[in-house]
Amino acid sequence: MRRVSVWARMLKLERTTIVEDVSFDDAANAIVVHVRPNKHAEGRCGECGRRASWYDRGDGRRRWRALDLGPLRAYLEAEAPRVQCPDHGVIVAQVPWARHAAGFTYAFEDMVSWLAAHCSKSAVQDLMRIAWRSVGRVVTRVVADAQREHDRFANLARIGIDEISYKRRQYYLTVVVDHDTGRLIWAAPGRSEATLRKFFDELGEERSYRITVVTADAADWIRRVVKERCPAAEICLDPFHIVSWATDALDEVRRLVWNDARFMGQKALAKELKDARFALWKNPEDLSERQKGRLALIARTNAPLYRAYLLKEKLRQVFQLPPDQAMVLLDNWIAWAQRSRLKPFQELARKIRSHRKGIENSLRRDLSNAIVESANTKIRLLTRVAFGFHSPMALIALAMLSLGGCCPALPHD
Repeated sequence: MRRVSVWARMLKLERTTIVEDVSFDDAANAIVVHVRPNKHAEGRCGECGRRASWYDRGDGRRRWRALDLGPLRAYLEAEAPRVQCPDHGVIVAQVPWARHAAGFTYAFEDMVSWLAAHCSKSAVQDLMRIAWRSVGRVVTRVVADAQREHDRFANLARIGIDEISYKRRQYYLTVVVDHDTGRLIWAAPGRSEATLRKFFDELGEERSYRITVVTADAADWIRRVVKERCPAAEICLDPFHIVSWATDALDEVRRLVWNDARFMGQKALAKELKDARFALWKNPEDLSERQKGRLALIARTNAPLYRAYLLKEKLRQVFQLPPDQAMVLLDNWIAWAQRSRLKPFQELARKIRSHRKGIENSLRRDLSNAIVESANTKIRLLTRVAFGFHSPMALIALAMLSLGGCCPALPHD
């Protein structure tokens, strides 16, 4: 085998790359491989890859970081001429060993991206000897490349939509997950109608009409956009959010009773009510013996608060029954809540009645937003790994890399 062929295989170079020479740079303590594109690959636009007329030599020769060779860094060095593309104007010519505007080879960026999806931040930095901000830019390019090659919206029919806080001071991402593949398919900064419309703009009108089911919480901005862009889709409200409304109403009743006890000077009762929060919030099967005792005390001494607790548990039971039985129980629950003389639950009954169709869809299709909440939990973990990324787009790229099926294979696979 020829020497140049060995170098090409070691550095994972395409056949369109010709190795001219190899040298050692004492100042950089690195191996430098001098390369050039072959006739088929030269003279192409860096953006679209189309043939373009030669413009000038650009800034002369430049280097691209390649995968390390043992303890030594390795670089590819080549001319970087500019061409004049009819669509993109004067632009640096495409090279077959690296992405446009990148300072690293394909193999190097694929390795960094794989490590970013599977390892800690410090491991990626130490192993690849690269700054974390550079990792963000690498991941963004790799994900953009993968999304151009693979249609993430193919056969899209059932989606889940939610928002997640990724930074202090109310910074949010809107995320969309495919129920059938379990993959994150889209994310963008913000949580508004304008943000969600960007997703449907990318999806296109024809594919939007093919969406049959959308799971979400009861946010008005989601419901309005879904009805506008995919009117044939059924909106399924997430059961967890519905039950959380009852938990909030229960806690509001507890605070009212607690404040009344404090106002009446019943300090012992007020302390019991304050300490009973978790006994009221938790599911009965998860209660400790001490919490069961506190709940029994509330049943004997405070009828309104215990009634609120039973209303919360009865609503939770709705989502554990078959659809027909569940809807009968839900109607009974609404009637009970309305005559309970508990204002928070009376307001909740009106709210649930207005969202009855979405709850029925969720029960009938046995769908929830759990898969989206799972993605959100993983994104929260990624925000810790991504500390130092100053752009939300880098975090989104890292999320798509880990959760969206955009992670490249290792270069040696």
